[in-house]
Amino acid sequence: MTNPRRVRIPQRRIAETVAAELRTRILSGDDEYRLPTQDQLVQDFGVSYPSIREALRILETEGLVTVRRGNVGGAEVHRPNESSAAYHLGLALQGARVTLGDLASGLRTLEPMCAAECARRADRAEVVIPALEANIAACEALIGEGIEFTHTAREFHDLVVSFTPNATVRYVVSSLVALWSAQEEAWAEVLTKRGEYPSPTDSAEAVHTHVRITEAIAAGDDAAAERLYRVHLAATQTLVLDRFDNGVVNASADVVRQAMQSSRGMRI
Repeated sequence: MTNPRRVRIPQRRIAETVAAELRTRILSGDDEYRLPTQDQLVQDFGVSYPSIREALRILETEGLVTVRRGNVGGAEVHRPNESSAAYHLGLALQGARVTLGDLASGLRTLEPMCAAECARRADRAEVVIPALEANIAACEALIGEGIEFTHTAREFHDLVVSFTPNATVRYVVSSLVALWSAQEEAWAEVLTKRGEYPSPTDSAEAVHTHVRITEAIAAGDDAAAERLYRVHLAATQTLVLDRFDNGVVNASADVVRQAMQSSRGMRI
């Protein structure tokens, strides 16, 4: 009787199996999780170094690790967040030729609901309002500072969404907000260089609207908070759309990538 023919498992399939296990560890681990060394991974999985390196390459393309080469080599773990989700979502929208106007319209539908949810929180006076008021004070101090003002004013939107109780809504909407914020901050940088940034009066009006939204949230008036927020979005979005001619969402341009990375700690 002859020996059964040995079936050779392709290296790619082995690497995908290892990558799947490491992916699970990264996503289920805490923020302090670190990958073992390649030597330890080879020993743990009982596979070859090429398979481990291929598994790490798979995870690197997904943005879950950054592989450092050389004497200080290793793999740095990146847990996904709303900013990294925004980048990949932005690439998908850019590939589908989705316009900035379409993104703006989606935010006008979804983001004001977050303001209403904040107004419904029983603990809004202790949790939500102090954070919003601190941001408003920071914005008031930056009126006339162009890019810095835009960056801080956009954080008001981040805060409102971050206080939305429903985790699914919070992550989905925050991804879209991060993507729009990158477009708006890129817009602010371009206009500042041209000397065409909106006047301090316009910035002061935006801050005043943030104050009114915060007052509605503090009063528990969810309808007013949602209405004011939607009107505010429409006004500020128009400034961007008028300058960018409602072009396609651009997540790959250097200025947008830098805005997302610097403003929200995103790893690209």
